[in-house]
Order: sequence, then C-alpha cells, then structure tokens
Amino acid sequence: MSHVRIAVLNAAHEDANTTRNFRRELDASLAEFDVTDGELPSHYEFDGLVVTGSRSSVYWDEEWIDATKEWVTGALERGVPALGICWGHQLLADVLGGTVEDMGAYEVGYSEIDHHGNSRLFDGIAQSFTAFTSHADAVAELPPGATPLAENEYSNHGFCKGRVFGVQFHPEYDTKTARELVHRKDLDADRRDAVLAEITDENYAAACEAKLVFENFIEFVRETAADTAAGAMDGQSESVGRSD
Repeated sequence: MSHVRIAVLNAAHEDANTTRNFRRELDASLAEFDVTDGELPSHYEFDGLVVTGSRSSVYWDEEWIDATKEWVTGALERGVPALGICWGHQLLADVLGGTVEDMGAYEVGYSEIDHHGNSRLFDGIAQSFTAFTSHADAVAELPPGATPLAENEYSNHGFCKGRVFGVQFHPEYDTKTARELVHRKDLDADRRDAVLAEITDENYAAACEAKLVFENFIEFVRETAADTAAGAMDGQSESVGRSD
C-alpha cells in the first residue's frame, strides 16, 4: 500500500501556513477539515489521523473543541492510528484521560529536546535533537498506560499509547511559519528579537531531522493498514471455505 488516506484535523484558525506545511510533510492522500469552523469527517474510513496545532487551549469550553474531541474519541475507539502535533498532542492526551495545564511559562523558538529511543516514531533522530517549539500549555499528566517518549526542561514533548502518538514540538514548521508566529505573539521586544535572531537557515537545517516523525508515522500507518487488509482477506477466505 503506497498512499494511505489521512484525515488532517486542522485547528489552526485558517492559518494558511498550516495547510502548506502538512501537505509538504505528509506523504499520503490527505483529507483536510477545518475543525475550528465546525468541519469534521462524516465517517471514520481513514488509514490514519493527524491533529494540528492551534491558538486555542484544549480545556476551553468551546463547541468546536468538544465536537473535535468526540470525533477523535470515535476514531481512536476504532483503532485509527493518530499523530498529534502541539495542540493535537495535548488533545490526544486529553481524550485518552491525561491532563493538560497552563505551564505558567511560554516556550518558543528552537529548543533542545531529548527522546528515550523507545519508539519507532523517533527512528533516525538523534537522542538529543533540535525542534521549533511554541506552547504555553503542556501535558502535565500522561494518559493512563501511556509511555513517555521525549521531554525537555519545560514539559513532556512526546508520548504514545497503542496506535496513538503525540509530540509537543513543531516538526512541520519552516522559517516563514516561525517568523510569522513570533511577530504575532505578545512578546516583549527583547525576547521577540532574540527568538527572531534564532530563526536562521542553520537552525532550520538542524531542526529538519525532527521531520522524520512524519515519515515514521506514515510508515506505521501503512503497515497497520496492510495488516488490517490482510486480516480481512484471511477472514473472507475462512468464510468462503467454511461449510456449516
């Protein structure tokens, strides 16, 4: 199976950078839904699911957030493999029974993150790696039974539970996205200038290693879809050969 079908739940409030970035990074057939505008799939017939970042908090009392959580819950119950990025990471943790809280700090810019080497999601990525980050909320408590995958001094930066993966950092960001985000944020002038000064071609090149999480996830989805198809064919063969 070459191209798998992925539902992309876009929670970025119509930020065109998000659509561009995920279309570039995900080697799959994508069906994108603007969940902030109430768009959600009408079914669960996807090989995988990706949830993007957002300017919102997962614990806000908003109709579109509740509806997104409900649909995602249904997808996970059906065994659809899922990857969450930043807000998506937090939403998946929340749906699975974890806790998301305000950190009381804002992590932004190119950060150093360490992973444990215990997940295929990080295959090919150095144990200590660079990635762009932007978040004030964090997964304070992992879902029951979840495995921590990565962290730094700010927070958890990755977890998995079964077919569900989440990363707090932004592997999809390019320099254009990073600069526009920093200009949009309410930062004091010194911090804004310091973060902007970090957004260089050199740092971006270093952060590109983290993009492997997309390749690794899509490969996992392909394998899962192939196993599911093989199981279905075996079931059909058994049914055809059975004489009751």
